[in-house]
Amino acid sequence: FFLLSGLLFLLFSEKRALLRTPYPYLAAGVSLVVFLPVIVWNAQHDWVTLRHTAGQAHIASGLQLTPQAFAEFLGSQIGAVTPILFVLTIPALFIKHLLKKDVRHQFLFWFGVPIIVFFLAKSLQAKVQPNWAMTGYITALAAVCTAAFGGYGLPEKTRERLRRFFHIGFALALLATVAAHVVPATTLLPVKLDPSARLRGWQQMGAQVGAIEKMLTEQGGVLIFSDSYQVASELAFYVPTHPKTYCINNGRRMNQYDFWPDMNSAAETLKRTGVQAINGIYVAAGNATLPQSVAGAFERFEKRVIPVYDKGQRPLREYSVFICYGFRGLAAVRPTTF
Repeated sequence: FFLLSGLLFLLFSEKRALLRTPYPYLAAGVSLVVFLPVIVWNAQHDWVTLRHTAGQAHIASGLQLTPQAFAEFLGSQIGAVTPILFVLTIPALFIKHLLKKDVRHQFLFWFGVPIIVFFLAKSLQAKVQPNWAMTGYITALAAVCTAAFGGYGLPEKTRERLRRFFHIGFALALLATVAAHVVPATTLLPVKLDPSARLRGWQQMGAQVGAIEKMLTEQGGVLIFSDSYQVASELAFYVPTHPKTYCINNGRRMNQYDFWPDMNSAAETLKRTGVQAINGIYVAAGNATLPQSVAGAFERFEKRVIPVYDKGQRPLREYSVFICYGFRGLAAVRPTTF
């Protein structure tokens, strides 16, 4: 988007003469050289970044209309930027005389509008995550501030009106930010309606899994794993020993864990150091059953259901922790989706 916005800015502004000089192309060439290691790595790994992006963008879905996804995305943008600031970006960016004469405003326009419009259009085809368009608001909000406080040649009454709305929008944004930090620390919201609830309880989970890990360490090596990269990552952080964790493929799409050494490699490394007994701790969200592939990779297992709570001792959620004994090797499963 940066390259596209830069090209559009040069094409449709008084700076288009720069396109007849070597400088834009030299800059693009330097950028390509800096970016070359990413291209080489992708070529060596089946272009996985492009596959992942295409999967996230639902390219395989083809042409279709999803009015619900469009409404959800538009609503998410209004909520993320706050309704007032979102509405203010429209007149602030589309000031006609500035689009024709002011190169600074043209810069803000071309580095904001194409990005926001693209994702609005994309949401008509499939679901778009709220944060994808956020880079477009960097210059959009700068345009709002400049229109309200910088003059831009606007009548004083217009600028005064813009400033008033800007201050209200800023106050709403500040209030939303404060509420996002304060409300979760209280019991004002039911757990099911509190989007921040998923951020809490991990320290308790880490402590309990850490106690099991300590017990198993006395018997030999320990492999801590999950079928969710979120759970595996949180355990790597919150288990007191900060262990290396693993994310097995149990029908999930590809993620970063597939590029790192797997459990079989870890077991071989442990055996080379003289460790004979290798056990495991498998953690899954909810009251789950142990996947057949995992059950077959160990001699036996036992299950514990561990709840986690917030500061008010309200139950947040529960996890199934399987203590697995005698690792025999896990069949490798190649991800089919990205």
